[in-house]
Amino acid sequence: MGGTVLVVLVGWAVAQRLRTASTSMPAQTAGSAERPAAPEAVAALGRLDPSGEVRSLAAPISGIGGSPRITRLLVQEGDAVSAGDLLAVFDTAAPLQAQRRVVEVRIANLRSRLTVQTRDIARYRSLSRQGAIPSGELDTRETTLLELEGQLQEALAERDRLEADLKLTSLRAPISGTVLRLHSRVGERPGEDGVLELGANQRMEALIEVYESDINRVRLGQAVTMTSENGGFEGKLSGEVVRISPQVRQRAVLETDPTGDVDARIVEVRVKLDPDDAQRVRDRTGLKLIARFTP
Repeated sequence: MGGTVLVVLVGWAVAQRLRTASTSMPAQTAGSAERPAAPEAVAALGRLDPSGEVRSLAAPISGIGGSPRITRLLVQEGDAVSAGDLLAVFDTAAPLQAQRRVVEVRIANLRSRLTVQTRDIARYRSLSRQGAIPSGELDTRETTLLELEGQLQEALAERDRLEADLKLTSLRAPISGTVLRLHSRVGERPGEDGVLELGANQRMEALIEVYESDINRVRLGQAVTMTSENGGFEGKLSGEVVRISPQVRQRAVLETDPTGDVDARIVEVRVKLDPDDAQRVRDRTGLKLIARFTP
């Protein structure tokens, strides 16, 4: 009888222990579900870029299909320019200016002849009404007047064409900014790189290349902090995401590590810098950055 009671007591104790364990396990699971893992911050490489990007200004194509030679270059690297400022002059200007002078002389001559011809026709019409001259003479004079008027219109059109061509003999700044780089000098014919690069670096931005696997964690208005990988400036820059490219492309900002995947696919993200930070690095176009996007 005593043995039976002992067995019952042991069984009751084991059941109680199992019941306690089973009720405590869901509580622990629920507690862990309430503490999700914090999202990881996105880090990516980028570079400083003028707002509106960098403009590469090319030379006009001459009549024989090549670039004209530079005769005057009025800016140096680092010069600030305003929209419309004259930057360079090409050797096609002199011959076109000479042609324009010839056309202007022709226009002046035709206008003088038209004045005389118009006056003569008025006199011939009076004589024709009086029967002093045959009507065929008046017709000849009027035909000559029409020919002179046609020649004048052709000369005026030729002058307009020359004026348009003359505008292509000089290079003017399309935007206000800073001359970042000169590709050609006086006496040279600009190649594929053009004459110079102009950037609106008074409004600096950052161009960040985010891996395609991380782009789903980047959003418009997201805060970004940036540091210089090689000590190009002190401290940090702050900004926010203003544009996310809709296109996935190959990376352009290469990593320092030579073993890095140069064929990695990225999405370009534009970050607007805080005004004070933008002013601080306005002379650092192209400087490499390490960007961290706030989760």
